[in-house]
Parts: sequence; structure tokens; C-alpha cells
Amino acid sequence: MIDLRVTLKALMVIAACSYATFSMAQAVPDAQPEVLSEDPQVLLNRLGTLTGEADAGEAARLAAEIVERWTHSGSAALDLLLRRGQAAMEEGEYRQAIAHLTALTDHAPDFAEGWNQRATAFFLMEEYGAAIADIEQVLILEPRHFGALAGLGIMLQQLGDDVGALRAFKAAAQVYPAEENVNRAIEQLEQQTGERTL
Repeated sequence: MIDLRVTLKALMVIAACSYATFSMAQAVPDAQPEVLSEDPQVLLNRLGTLTGEADAGEAARLAAEIVERWTHSGSAALDLLLRRGQAAMEEGEYRQAIAHLTALTDHAPDFAEGWNQRATAFFLMEEYGAAIADIEQVLILEPRHFGALAGLGIMLQQLGDDVGALRAFKAAAQVYPAEENVNRAIEQLEQQTGERTL
């Protein structure tokens, strides 16, 4: 069975650094995410490549590049708020993280990663309603945000909505089909909901 809290903690670390779980990082220890140019077409091209990439190592590298790009708001001050929020979460200071990330979302309501990080902090405090509301905002701004989609799946599963969770995980897999944790969650939920038989 998937440990939801551990999986979401991994997603938080991924968003703070790069989209790679500890096992993926060990598989490609020398991989460094490339900072993508500010051109939105470059990000769009990377997302398209990620969708078609079957090799888990290469997909993890591409995902790390994409997440690295998503963490840049275009403002040094706003990026500092994001980093402070992430650092507070890593220290277990969730209220402090929410304060930093609320300041970020207030000043940059169109910056999807601010909402995504605040959703993570709310989840870690078990404030699921607030977390889901923030994820909805992320997905309005960036419907291909595979981390937010996976996080939504985790929360819906935690709340007992297996059908909704399966839908969210499948949406994440459409963008990042090589992500093994998401694929395992889909397989488990398909068996539980009767969408797949042994």
C-alpha cells in the first residue's frame, strides 16, 4: 500500500529541488536540471517530450527541468518568498510556510507554483479543503502540472474518493506517463474500483 504522507513529502521535496524521488535521484545521481529559457514555447516543447518519454531516467531529467522552470516567477523577491516557504516546510514549520506562501500568492496570483507549494503546506497540516482549493487554482493556471495532479490524487484517496483520485492520477500520467509512483497508484486504484481485474 502507498504511504500517502511519504509520497506527498516526496512531491514537496521534488517541487523544491527537482521532480525526482530519492530512488530516481540515486538512479541518475549526476543529473542536474537544466534551467529552461523564459520562452513559454520551450516549456511547452519539454512538456510534449515528457508526455512521450518512456525511459524513466530521461523522463525524470525532463520533469526536473520543467519543475525547475515552474519555480521561477520572474521576480527575485517572489522567488525568495517561495524558497522561504519551502524551507519552512522542510523544517516542519507549516504555519510559517503558509504565511510566506500566502504573501507570495497575494503578490503573484498568476504564479502557479506559489499555490502548489501552499497546497502542500496545507496538506501536511491535514487541512484538506484549503489544500484542494489551492490545487484547483494551480490547475487553472497550469493544467499540465503533474505534481499538483498527483497531489490531488493523494488527497482524494486520503478522503476516500477513490474514483476521483483515480481520475487525478490518470490525468497526471497523461502528462508524465513514466512516473512510477503514479502508475502504481493507478494500478492499485483500478483494482479497488473494479476498473481492472486480475
